[in-house]
Amino acid sequence: MIGGGFALAAVFVAALNLRAGISSVGPVLGDLLAWYDASGALAGLVTAMPGMFFAVMGLAAVPIASRLGLSRTLLLGMTMTLTGLALRPWTGSVGLFLLLTALVVAGIALSNVLLPAWIKLHGGKNVVALMTVNGAVLGLSGGLGPLSAALADGPGGWRDALFVWAWLALAQVLVWAVVALRTRYDFPSHSAVGEDGRAPTGSLWRAASALALMFYFGLQSMQAYVQMGWLPQILIDAGVDVAVAALALSLTAVFGVAGGLIMPTVVQRSRWLPGWPLLFGVVTVAGYVGLLLIPDTMPLLWAGLLGLGGWAFPTALNLIVVKARHPLVAARLSGFVQPYGYIIAAAGPLLVGLAYRPENPHTWTAIITVLIVLAALKGVVGMKAAQPGRVDDELGRSSTGA
Repeated sequence: MIGGGFALAAVFVAALNLRAGISSVGPVLGDLLAWYDASGALAGLVTAMPGMFFAVMGLAAVPIASRLGLSRTLLLGMTMTLTGLALRPWTGSVGLFLLLTALVVAGIALSNVLLPAWIKLHGGKNVVALMTVNGAVLGLSGGLGPLSAALADGPGGWRDALFVWAWLALAQVLVWAVVALRTRYDFPSHSAVGEDGRAPTGSLWRAASALALMFYFGLQSMQAYVQMGWLPQILIDAGVDVAVAALALSLTAVFGVAGGLIMPTVVQRSRWLPGWPLLFGVVTVAGYVGLLLIPDTMPLLWAGLLGLGGWAFPTALNLIVVKARHPLVAARLSGFVQPYGYIIAAAGPLLVGLAYRPENPHTWTAIITVLIVLAALKGVVGMKAAQPGRVDDELGRSSTGA
């Protein structure tokens, strides 16, 4: 059994590891490329990796968890993350660096997909509180990551900036080893008793709200990973100081913390949810317009608007829980929305890396214009995802042919 206090601690330390190992790369990306004498294409690959491996491992997460249990699968992913974070800064091979980065993000991907399902299964009356902790601390993790760039002193200093997060990953593994021992095999069955009843078995591809939520999650994650990997470079190329550029990225994450604290309750209590995704789409567009027209004038304002637009992410995470009535549907929905959403997300930073030309900063004009269009689309799709109703009911209708 997992008590409320220990569940809170377990979710806290898990969420604290969900972004720092990724967001710490952006501010030292230039040093890393210089160290390995690599091109901008490699930068695109590194920044696209989170989305790519979140997709691959996300698709595998629920099948693995059905064999091992949610807690044991989460522990497996956390161990993978620890291994990658501890080893990748010290490799002399760019190929091995990429392989270990893949291990980091693959491990994080399991937590991304399975943690909401774990909360739905073990949270009891504390589901909203645990989802609040998950969303807020996830945002904090993204904000802390860039700050480790201060450790990157001199050639090779980027190694210290990346390695420091291995200690946090170690703490996570220790806590979740206890969780796994206490819960043993924990995966919800179709016939779970209680108010949830029997889980419907229809295809999520035939559930309109599940599809909308997947696209909403994917478009928001694409925006987030482009910002995480490229926002500092956009500002630096516009003449903004490196320290201010790193601060701007951290600011987007600080807003993410606030969104994680606020949006779980808003999603639970709001009388008209579709208005929120629309608002976040508009705000994101405003942030990109600022970056396009006057990036060096008020860079922190534009970063703040992008951070506020990023409240779409905790909204999407909480919609996964709210739109599912049965714990197994929550697990299936999370294993559908996040992996396929991250396939969409992976395309963004990869294409930015291919389009970016360091010798021609004006390439940012075309890139940011596309991001504006995608931000508007995010708001429209999000409105559909937030419409009233449960995915369980749509699955029930599709399984009966109704």
